[in-house]
Amino acid sequence: MTVVAVLLFGLIGTVAGPGWHPQPLQQTLVVQTPDVAIGGDVATDPVGTYETRTESFTVELDGATVRATVHEPVGAPGPRPGLVFMHGAGTATHDNFWQITEALASAGVVSLVPDKRMDTYSARFRDYPAMAEDYMHSWRALAARPGVDPDRVGFYAESEGAFVAPVAAAEHPEVAHVVLVSAPVVPAREQFALATDTYLRNLGAPEQLLRAVPRLLGSEIPGGGFVYADFDVSPYQQRMDQPVLMVYGTEDVSMPVVQAPAKVIADLTEAGNGGYTVRYFEGANHGIRIDDALAPGFPDALARWVQGLPETADAQPRIAGGQPEQRFRADPVDSPRWYASGDMIVLTLVGPVALLALGPVLWLLTRFVRRPSEPLPAPLARATAALAMGVLAVWTLFISYLLVVADLALNYETNDVAVQGGWLGVQAVAIGTTAVGVWSATTWLRVRRSGMRTGTVGTITLVGVHLGALVLLLAAGYWGVFPTVW
Repeated sequence: MTVVAVLLFGLIGTVAGPGWHPQPLQQTLVVQTPDVAIGGDVATDPVGTYETRTESFTVELDGATVRATVHEPVGAPGPRPGLVFMHGAGTATHDNFWQITEALASAGVVSLVPDKRMDTYSARFRDYPAMAEDYMHSWRALAARPGVDPDRVGFYAESEGAFVAPVAAAEHPEVAHVVLVSAPVVPAREQFALATDTYLRNLGAPEQLLRAVPRLLGSEIPGGGFVYADFDVSPYQQRMDQPVLMVYGTEDVSMPVVQAPAKVIADLTEAGNGGYTVRYFEGANHGIRIDDALAPGFPDALARWVQGLPETADAQPRIAGGQPEQRFRADPVDSPRWYASGDMIVLTLVGPVALLALGPVLWLLTRFVRRPSEPLPAPLARATAALAMGVLAVWTLFISYLLVVADLALNYETNDVAVQGGWLGVQAVAIGTTAVGVWSATTWLRVRRSGMRTGTVGTITLVGVHLGALVLLLAAGYWGVFPTVW
């Protein structure tokens, strides 16, 4: 009976939600040379040419103000090109990007780093077109600065900022150029799914855990919001006429490092824009760093590309650096059914836990009013208590396991004992709890057939625990905890 129940939980879990079958990426971008230097027959100042200075001031937005820091060269002749930095999800203040902006300033490029506007930005709600308009205020502040050429001011957009820069560039043709660093390009939901899958595969995670990718990332989030996860930047890229530099690290497993720049190139071609350059930095991560240092050649390539425009917009080599690898495509993620999406995710966990607690709470209340309820027969009480504790143990271990796996993935570490051994442990407890559930249910059935009384509170406890445990075990099956037959 236990084996049948375990197989049923696994089978129901398999068919209850979307499967996960990422498709291999068929295309590739072949680098022309490992040398990341920017070509072209134009003279530019190298990094380290000038002393630098910084200045912080306030930029007025529509309905808010932000602080900004400008990094500029000292004594550089003529009006200079400029870059306004757009933050990714992991940065937010005018003190960020210090290393790269100082390097750019020493080559004669003026950079401005504004604070990210936070009163309209949260984990749940983000408006990329509105963010583009906010950043345009900083762009105008830099373009109006003495010593800056207003016709040569563009954007440097990192990670999430690469959803914003094409909007600003498409809507404001006065933007001179765009640098996209570690750009997802595909909608964030698709990028999240690809990154999660890659992290889990690199860890050697079990196949059942991979099945959770679309069930988690394809669902609506409890409480709503996160509409930005499906934002498509491609229509804006198809309207860009500015030259674009795309930069990636070959060790950035979170981004579609082949698919994304290929999509940008296709979108620019749609706009009749052939001004693209792609650079892959060997061994660099998402921040174009190796350990804590900027990847060798990155500041130099960026400074030369910006200064050398328009000559460097299509200078050979167009694609250079380390050879990128992307195993699977980032594609649209299937959505779970109604019972496993949005607020139902919470209800299917909180509701059963409340059922588990209902009987004990009622028992305590009856003790409080000095009307103790009739106790359950000892064997049935033990079996029911064991079932409740077992199913809570399953979920406690499963959540703890997920936290350990997430920590390993985010720190780019591996631990076969934790990943494989931990998973076997979770499954063993789930199977053991199923056996306890079968024992408890059969014990309850024997008690009923014998005519023994369980009392009102006892009956409520039995129904609550068994129903709650059933739902929690079904939910565990949905998230891949139980073995599957295919």
